[in-house]
Amino acid sequence: MCRHQFKWRCCLTSATLILILLSIIPLRLAIAQYQSPHPQAILTLGGGRDREKFTAQFAQTHPSLDIWVSSGSPPDVLYTIFQNANIPIQRVHLDYRAVDTVTNFTSLVADFKRRKIQHIYLITSDYHIPRAKAIATLVLGSQSITFTPISVPSNQPPESWLRILRDSIRALLWIITGHTGATLKPQLISFVLRYLSFVLG
Repeated sequence: MCRHQFKWRCCLTSATLILILLSIIPLRLAIAQYQSPHPQAILTLGGGRDREKFTAQFAQTHPSLDIWVSSGSPPDVLYTIFQNANIPIQRVHLDYRAVDTVTNFTSLVADFKRRKIQHIYLITSDYHIPRAKAIATLVLGSQSITFTPISVPSNQPPESWLRILRDSIRALLWIITGHTGATLKPQLISFVLRYLSFVLG
């Protein structure tokens, strides 16, 4: 087999795999939405006290839902915020495994599945919502968990489409390999560039 044919087959195989994944995810999201039309938990992405204070107020109107905060403020600060809003601490789950937006989802998705949670409220800042939704669609959707996004107002401009694309690729990488690339970013970028230059060059 010549090099050109091999490159073509690599490209075709990669594209086919991605298309299969992307076609299955909407179906899984639809099934999750049908089975759990109402959110069963709240997930807040760390990144500012405004998100955490908003979550505490939001949780007051959803008293039956447990709350997860992914890599937010230190525990003493968070517990004070929720106590001031009269939210029982037993409802609040703090998780500090995530190092970025992709791992906000990949570090908690197994916990949600274990608790049979199929639908969550997703709370983050308005400028961050497009990237969070793109990653959630891939990571949560691949595990049959749907979400209802809730945006917290801010004065920041929307994030660039390049950041959304980058993290969407990392989410796909997690679906395929179980790795997000968070700890291997230089090597991951180098590998992707070499692969693309091989396929396209």
